Amino acid sequence: MTAGDPAPLLLRFMLPMLIGNIFQQFYNLVDTMVVGKFVDADALAAVGSTGSITNLFFCLCNGLSAGIGIIVSQFFGAGREQKVRRAITNAFYIMTVTGLVMGGLGALLARPVLSALHTPENILGNAVLYMQITCAGVLGTALYNVMAAILRGIGDSKTPLYFLIISSFLNIGMDLLFVIVFGWGVPGVAGATVVAQLLSAAASAGYAFLRNPMFRFSRAEWRFDPEITGECFRIGLPMAVQSGMMAFSFVILQRVINGFGSVIVAAFTTTSRIETVVNQPFRSLGDSMSTYAGQNVGAGKYDRVSEGYRKAMVMMAVFAFVMLPVMWFFGRFFMTLFVNEAEVIALGGIALRILALFYIPLGMIYVCRGILNGSGDAKFSLISGIAEMSGRILFPGPLSMIPAIGFWGIWIGTGLTWTVVGLTAFIRYRSGVWSRAAKKRKLLSDAK
Repeated sequence: MTAGDPAPLLLRFMLPMLIGNIFQQFYNLVDTMVVGKFVDADALAAVGSTGSITNLFFCLCNGLSAGIGIIVSQFFGAGREQKVRRAITNAFYIMTVTGLVMGGLGALLARPVLSALHTPENILGNAVLYMQITCAGVLGTALYNVMAAILRGIGDSKTPLYFLIISSFLNIGMDLLFVIVFGWGVPGVAGATVVAQLLSAAASAGYAFLRNPMFRFSRAEWRFDPEITGECFRIGLPMAVQSGMMAFSFVILQRVINGFGSVIVAAFTTTSRIETVVNQPFRSLGDSMSTYAGQNVGAGKYDRVSEGYRKAMVMMAVFAFVMLPVMWFFGRFFMTLFVNEAEVIALGGIALRILALFYIPLGMIYVCRGILNGSGDAKFSLISGIAEMSGRILFPGPLSMIPAIGFWGIWIGTGLTWTVVGLTAFIRYRSGVWSRAAKKRKLLSDAK
């Protein structure tokens, strides 16, 4: 990605990622649809009430995966193939230990954490079961995410997609089998998700080891490398802290949501799942910009990063203006795909219209964050995390206490949070701090 017109490069790279990201969301989407359609709204609320808390235990794995992918892209852009292979082997050590530790903690603390958040009593039992089972599968998610990040870092956005599509269809089949045929309810969809994630991780890793020359390691390259591991943590840990702040802010938000009862919990759960799919063009563009920035920073082509930014912002604006009317006019229809209850559908349709008004700042977050993360700007991750956590705490709760706004403050506050974080990312990018720091690190690295 260090030569040629950035726009077609980004489009070609992001399309497989977009398809893959959408299929990856099938894990949550199918869980939501199956329990909402074939069990009941309480089961749907139980699944949804665990999302923010589970993400809190996933955040370290997710942040480290992203950091490792950035390190790999920078080494690859600089043509340092041995460093790439050492980063890959050390990534497996890092993610295996992290996945086991965080998954065990999540499963152990599920009940006390959900109880502390005032999860409605009628959904608490199923919520605990769902969280315990999904946390037990953190290792599979962590290994798949790091494999995908590594492959994207070396310019391959297609291999993770192929295996993710297969595992997504397996997940759908197992969801339907476990819930409709076996009648296992919420534990059934959680079990199907865990199995599908493990299969996806194993398949993509096996294929890469067999077919990609970057995965053919010498004995020496399997040794633990403190320098590379430290660099992975230097970039990945702030990103993990950022993810943790975001997850914690969602936990606070979940407590506000729980206070309005299971109907609002179900409506928020469903709109969140729909918004996750709508966000995928932004997310895929941001992930592409991260690889693009990482490779070009590694090659010392800083002006090219700025050229990519300008074209990515135009692409983002086009996505936003296309999706806004779609959600405005068809949001209620999308709700019917997930749940049967008329009240939940009506609430969700209005909520999706509110969120659609904030797509431009949402897209700005992903584009600017992709460049800043890809360039290795570790401080930005903390700045962004603080901005998002502050917005989630300061906006939804107080807004929802205003009688004229009520529970609509949950969705209005989300849009205002996107605006604050988007402006923060934009200002950080325009400051040029990222390029000055990247140039300094490259000079030090070349001196070695």
